[in-house]
Amino acid sequence: MTTATLPARDQVKPGDRWDLSSLCQDDAAWETEYKKLDEQIATYETYRGRLGESADVLAEALTFDSQFDRLAERVGTYAFLKTTEDQGNSDSQAMKLRFQNLAVRAGQAASYMRPELLSIEEARMSELAADEKLAPFRLQLQRLLRYRPHTLTDNEERLLAMQGEMASAAGNAFRQLNDADLRFGEIEDHEGRKVELSHATFGQMLISPDRKVRRKAFHQYYEQFSNHENTLAATLGGSIQRDVYYARAKNYDSSLQAALFPDNVPVDVYDNLIGAVRESLPNVHHYLDVRRRKMGIDKIHHYDTYVPILSGVKKHHTWDQAVNVILESLAPLGSEYVGVLEAGLRGRWSDRYPNRGKQSGAFSCGTFDGDPYILMNFKEEVLNDVFTLTHEAGHSMHSWHSARSQPFEYYNYTIFVAEVASTFNEQLLTDYLLKNAADDNERAYLINNELDGIRATVVRQTMFAEFEKITHEMAEAGKPLTVATFREVYRELLTAYFGPDFVIDDELERECFRIPHFYRAFYVYKYATGLSAAVALSRRVLEGGKQELDDYLRFLSGGCSKDPLDLLRDAGVDMTQPEPVATTLERFRTLTEELDQLI
Repeated sequence: MTTATLPARDQVKPGDRWDLSSLCQDDAAWETEYKKLDEQIATYETYRGRLGESADVLAEALTFDSQFDRLAERVGTYAFLKTTEDQGNSDSQAMKLRFQNLAVRAGQAASYMRPELLSIEEARMSELAADEKLAPFRLQLQRLLRYRPHTLTDNEERLLAMQGEMASAAGNAFRQLNDADLRFGEIEDHEGRKVELSHATFGQMLISPDRKVRRKAFHQYYEQFSNHENTLAATLGGSIQRDVYYARAKNYDSSLQAALFPDNVPVDVYDNLIGAVRESLPNVHHYLDVRRRKMGIDKIHHYDTYVPILSGVKKHHTWDQAVNVILESLAPLGSEYVGVLEAGLRGRWSDRYPNRGKQSGAFSCGTFDGDPYILMNFKEEVLNDVFTLTHEAGHSMHSWHSARSQPFEYYNYTIFVAEVASTFNEQLLTDYLLKNAADDNERAYLINNELDGIRATVVRQTMFAEFEKITHEMAEAGKPLTVATFREVYRELLTAYFGPDFVIDDELERECFRIPHFYRAFYVYKYATGLSAAVALSRRVLEGGKQELDDYLRFLSGGCSKDPLDLLRDAGVDMTQPEPVATTLERFRTLTEELDQLI
């Protein structure tokens, strides 16, 4: 039997590789652009202390800063993408490191601009901003000035900045323990092969068709977190206390308000998400019972919730076949959208297949001046890779539309809306595949996939979001954050979200100690709101007409020209209300009922 090996990078056909010439023609051109940037760093110093001098000076300084950032985006992205092609290529790694050093030096040179602008008296700043020369930067200045109530004196800001490395100690300690020190031993998979159990292979074990393998992997994996729970509780508690400290120091009402402030998102949005999901939990419990019955097991555990209920459905797509299916599913978005995407996917936007040393996974990387590139490790026999490709294509088309409709300063959309366009595409692909399913088994497989996606992205991430809210409120109230209190809070959430008939193994209480997102709190809710907005908007476009489509395409073109909530509201979904989340969870309910009837 022969062993399949990955090709070296230079053995990959050019047509299967991306063409980075829209960023830099080649490495020599990159070197020229790099040197240009390096020489320009000193220009920042010529504006120090002069930003309030006149509208002319301020406009000139902001224009220079914008042009520098625009060139740096191209140069930095080219270097980054080169490293992902082959992570063993030392020349590419050197490029990336050189750019990172340049970016640090440029950041230091420009670091005075924000505090200097905030130190300008309000009346004077209003006078400057009213000048037409500053019209291109007016929104930027307005957004910056929102931070005035949360900006301290120069000395106080300097002291806070000096605490940066110390403040990251808890997160660094967690990452070292979690990524480097924990060892989970070996495990035998369902084919009898010895596999090292790790964070990556744990996920693979949870989708094993052999329940004994899933159970053993679960208990063996969490044993390590049990052995280190005191250290993990201390690091998580330290991270939460850091958030509380900085929020208080910066005059925010709470650490949650501080986290939502940059996107101008009211706390009500966060609370509405939790409330809407809580109200729909009986439907989640019903789905878990359907899963239990269809899997033929008496009691359902956490390690039974990831394996597909139907595992015998096989689909094969070549790259061109996958592109065909994706384009057909996206036909409701119009000929321009489909035409641009087809040219990119059949052309050189995407780095398609695995090669030796290539970065794993998938991502989209859009820039203002370059093509919106997609890294894939496409496998023809994996249906999920078709979903991954349309997901990343959604990001890329979001970048493409925004870059062509907005100036550089306002083209780059925020994280809050980033997942909307990508999961919107997944919704359209699911709708198309369901309509064209070959039989009930294939339809049931697709419905199961959709249900697990909603449960993982909306329900599970909302549970995480509620845990973050509760534990930060405990710290703000002076309540102790210990192994016992963390586990108590988490078990109460597990009981509520999984239901009374779900078996909660004691080890699962320790899940709260292993979630990396908890060390950069109040981020996970964006996954839930993003998918909820995507489901609501996809229903609106599929069931609507020209106006609904135009609203959505205008959203894709919005970049960050408005606050995220305003962009979504203009597209037809109001995330300050519970309805978008309720729409998603109602879809979850109806799909559960259909799944129960199909199998």
